[in-house]
Amino acid sequence: MANTEVLLVEHIDKLGSEGDVVAVRPGFARNYLIPQKKALPLNLANKKRLDSLKQARALRESDELQKAQEFATKLKDVNIAVAVKTGAGGKLFGSVTANHILEKLSESGFTLDKKHFVSFSPIKELGKKSVTLQLHKEVEAEVEVEVVSENPIESETTE
Repeated sequence: MANTEVLLVEHIDKLGSEGDVVAVRPGFARNYLIPQKKALPLNLANKKRLDSLKQARALRESDELQKAQEFATKLKDVNIAVAVKTGAGGKLFGSVTANHILEKLSESGFTLDKKHFVSFSPIKELGKKSVTLQLHKEVEAEVEVEVVSENPIESETTE
């Protein structure tokens, strides 16, 4: 079945940004994109709107980049301490996940999603670790996470 070309009017995740000409299934264009005013059918009249849409896109992307850079400078100074239960020898019960870190960041006044974590694997030991957050495709921020024991560490006894 042939695809239909449409001109996107706004950014749509995993499809494109405003001003992009994309090929989609006819039903998706007819039933969703065009009625929701997220896209226009590609014809001569709509091709003239292409320049104004590209200007709007450039303005939006520069604004997003600037906001991400400002957010990264604020995040640079943030240190997070996560208290976890430990057993003998300081061994963790479970691990520190992205949700734990997001919770501590929200307590500090920063709103982020799991999608911002880059190649994050759960932390399974006490100590400091640096976590990379992708705020924009061109902006990354490092956050220091310190995993501490909420109960006194007992030394392992070998019998």
